[in-house]
Amino acid sequence: MKKQELRALVENLGQKETEALGIDLSRGADEEIFKWFFVSVLFGAPITESAVIKTYKRFEKHHVLTPKGILDTGWDRLVEILDEGGYTRYDFKTADKLLLVSRNLFEKYGGSLTEVHRQSADSRDLERRLKALGKGIGDVTVSIFLRELRDVWQKADAYPTPLVIAAAEQLGIVKRGIAPEDALRELRAFWRKNGMDRYTYVNFETALLRLAKDYLRKGRCFPFH
Repeated sequence: MKKQELRALVENLGQKETEALGIDLSRGADEEIFKWFFVSVLFGAPITESAVIKTYKRFEKHHVLTPKGILDTGWDRLVEILDEGGYTRYDFKTADKLLLVSRNLFEKYGGSLTEVHRQSADSRDLERRLKALGKGIGDVTVSIFLRELRDVWQKADAYPTPLVIAAAEQLGIVKRGIAPEDALRELRAFWRKNGMDRYTYVNFETALLRLAKDYLRKGRCFPFH
C-alpha cells in the first residue's frame, strides 16, 4: 500500500466514533467511558452506523446514558427509546442486555467501568470481565469498545475484529487467513513504520473497519487498492 493511499484512507475514513459523537475519552472520565460502552453495545448488532448514531442521540436527549439511568428507566421505556432511534429489530434483546450489564456493573464494580479495568490482571482478563457483564457482550462488542481506549487504558489491547482483518487482507497489509493475535502484531508494526503525525493507530484501525463495512460488505471495489 502506497503512502499516499494510506493517508487518503485514514483522512477519509479514520475519524474516531467517539469524536463524531462528542464523547471525550481523553481524561478517562468514567461517565464518558460508559457512554462509549453503551455505543459499543449498539454497534455489536449488525446494524448501520447511522442507526447507532441516531439511537445514541435519542438516549442522550432523554438523559439515559448512565448505568443508574438505564436501571431507573426500565425495560418498557428503554424499548421505546430504542425504537425512536430506529433500533427496532434488536430492541427487546438490547433492552435486556443494557439492564443486565448495568445491574452487574453495579453489583460487581460499583457501577464503574474504570473499576473493571483496575481489577483486571491484564488485557485478556479485562476482556473476560467485560464479557461477563452480560449475555450478548461478545468479542465484537469488546473489541469495538477497547479499540478507542487503547490510548486511555493500559490494558486495552483487544484483537482486531474480523472486518478489520478482512480489510487489511484485501489491501495486502497482512496475509490471508492470519490469526487475530498475529494480525494485531502485524498491523501495529505496519503503522509504526508508515504512520503519520496527527493520527494514531486507533484512526488507522477505525479506517480499516469503515472500509470493510462500506466496500467489502457491499461488494464494491476498494478505492485505495
